[in-house]
Amino acid sequence: MTHNHQHDQTASDDLAKLHILLPHWIEHNEDHAQSFRKWGERARGLGQEETAQRIEEAVERMATCNRALTAALEALEG
Repeated sequence: MTHNHQHDQTASDDLAKLHILLPHWIEHNEDHAQSFRKWGERARGLGQEETAQRIEEAVERMATCNRALTAALEALEG
């Protein structure tokens, strides 16, 4: 019986952590994306078009990542 209680507690702890981590990851990614955008603009201003485009691609991928994380959070919340 103790083993099941420990397993239930671990699962409960992990769910609580996910409720904290998912919004944190989303916000963290948004902060990075904002910085990427700024540096993409700077790269373009320096005549580094391909670099700017690659950074913009990273911003798009970060947005895709955040959509998946948001969907995960919504699924967690039921």
